Order: sequence, then C-alpha cells, then structure tokens
Amino acid sequence: MPPPSSTPPTPTRRSPPPSHPPRAPGNRTPVPTPRTDEGRTAITPWRLRRNPLRRRTDLFQAWLGLVLLPTVLAAAPVAAYLAADAAHRHYTHTADRHTQIRRHTTAVLVQDAPRHPEPGSAEEKNTRYPAEVRFTDAGGRTRNATTDVPPGLRAGSTVHVWADAHGGIHGPPLTPDQIRSRTMGWAILAALSVIALGSAGYGTVTLVVHRRNVAAWATAWSGTAPRWTTPK
Repeated sequence: MPPPSSTPPTPTRRSPPPSHPPRAPGNRTPVPTPRTDEGRTAITPWRLRRNPLRRRTDLFQAWLGLVLLPTVLAAAPVAAYLAADAAHRHYTHTADRHTQIRRHTTAVLVQDAPRHPEPGSAEEKNTRYPAEVRFTDAGGRTRNATTDVPPGLRAGSTVHVWADAHGGIHGPPLTPDQIRSRTMGWAILAALSVIALGSAGYGTVTLVVHRRNVAAWATAWSGTAPRWTTPK
C-alpha cells in the first residue's frame, strides 16, 4: 500500500455572493430614478437645473412660464365671470326696455308675398320674404311698414309684429334662452381671450429671448472663431 501523499489538498475557491439578488427569467431589474445634486428628479425642467450651459435667459424663460401658467388659469374664469355678469345685465336691461317701448300687434298684408320656388320643402318653412303690411299703432294711427313674412301669404292675411311708438317694426324682445346663450358666448370669449393673450405674451417674450441668445452667441463666437480657424 503506497504511503500517503505529503502534499496538502488544494482548497476550493468560492465565488463572492452576487451584489444583487438573482432575478427570475423575463423580469427586468428596476432602474433607479436619476436625481440631481439638489435631490430633484430628472423630470425637473431643464431650464431650472444647474448646469454650466444654462444661461440667465433660460432661467428667466422658465420662471416666466411657471408664473404665467397659473396666472392665466386663475384669470380666465374670473374674466369669464365678469364678462358673463356684464353681458347678462346688459341683455336683460335691453329686453326689458324693448318690452316697454314695443307693442305686440296684428298687421295685415297689403300685397301678396312671393312664393317659394320649392313649395312644401324644409327650406320653405325657414324662408321669409319682405312684404308691406298695415297696422295701427298705440296712438290709433294707421301705419304702413315692411316686415318679413312666410312665403305665399295672400294680401289681407294677418301676421303678428312688434311695433314701436314711431311706427317702426322690430324683432321681438330677447327671450331668457337667448339672453342665456349670449351670456355664455361672451363668457367663453372672455376666457379664450385671456388664454390667447397669455400665450401671445409668452410667445413674444420667447422670441425676444431667442434673438438675444443668438446675438450673444454670435458675439461670443466672433472672439472664439479665430482661435479655431487661424492656422498656427
């Protein structure tokens, strides 16, 4: 039997434990969100981040946008409310005044109204032709005037008109639905005007800042270009 070997056995080397736990097949290791030196995430607007390439105009433009956006969002509903209130008071007063000075009366056609070229059509129902009518005003005097009537009416037919004290024929006073519709229109127009003014102001400032940056870049390049283009 051979004598035992005097060479000691070679120890088995163990690999160091992995720095990350093993992941299951098909799963991706979550990537941490990069952060800036101040602790803000990388989603911070680039004009607000500290970096050697940031210019004062970039910072000014960023703060202008941050201030202008909430200002416009706050001013738009205020402008809409003020415009709606003023419009509602104006149209309500106008409707009340027209109701007082205008009288709903019956007028008689003096001559036949023109016929529509397509009798019985949907267009005929919405078409009106000017025709002369005769009516009696509030003072008992007979007056003649022109008003719009449906097509095909014969002379002697009666229509209802709104006449004033001077014998003029006008449209009826505004209804509550018409007042409400016009009020909403002015409110929407006021809100859109504020948004348009804010956008136009920001766009104008951005254009001026851009031109200033280009001019500054041209001035800086005029001093740097010779060192790049002049042969040594």
